[in-house]
Amino acid sequence: MSAAPAAQADGAPLVLPKRAPRVDIDLERLALAGYLTPLAPRSLVADQFRVVKRPLIGNAVGPNAAEVARGNLIMVTSARPGEGKTFTAINLAISLAAELDTTVLLVDADVTRPSVMDVLGLPRSAGLMDLLQDDAVRLEDTLLRTNIDKLTVLPSGTAHARATEMLASEAMARLLQELSSRYANRLIVFDSPPLLLATESRVLATHMGQVVVVVQAEQTLQADVRAALATIDNCPLRLMLLNQARKAAVTGYDYGPAAV
Repeated sequence: MSAAPAAQADGAPLVLPKRAPRVDIDLERLALAGYLTPLAPRSLVADQFRVVKRPLIGNAVGPNAAEVARGNLIMVTSARPGEGKTFTAINLAISLAAELDTTVLLVDADVTRPSVMDVLGLPRSAGLMDLLQDDAVRLEDTLLRTNIDKLTVLPSGTAHARATEMLASEAMARLLQELSSRYANRLIVFDSPPLLLATESRVLATHMGQVVVVVQAEQTLQADVRAALATIDNCPLRLMLLNQARKAAVTGYDYGPAAV
């Protein structure tokens, strides 16, 4: 029996696709917005994300993987809105998809203010929240294969007033277990809400193997960074990523991670 179409908060139905359809990201539009794209000329941002992803890959599938439980579950967040977490999550996912030995699932877990689909130029469709609300919705019905090789997207899905409780539910724990164990070489990147804005990100962080906290250089207050890190103090591995830090000798930005 097929599930009834999910509904958005305004009552408009969300599309429930059939079995992992392929969707085409507008790569030209994405590149013009400053994001990485496959086959683009080598760039400073591309090189910086190569640096960013190396320790994450090592903790997920490398020699240190056994020491990091569910290291292939990687959450990208920030203390406050506007620090570049979605930019980082999307670019990280695209950079990881360029690896020869891994596949990538990008999850829009910012369930109260989703933006991944909008950035990618894709229509919003059923996704994460629908999987948690309706047992008739299957994971394979919500995954979207993209025209970026080895990159799949899971939308946030239908908004829900009890999103925090849904993310803390046993259904979420089962879903994450399925995501983390179904494919040994799959890395799952979650774009989550800011830590000091929504409780959903703190709940989600308890399931993650690695958490990347994006900090905007010369903008984010140190007190906010400390407060944000305190909310995920029990997470096994936290890394800070400094966004838009200008180097005196280089025209561009520094996205180098620093372990916390």
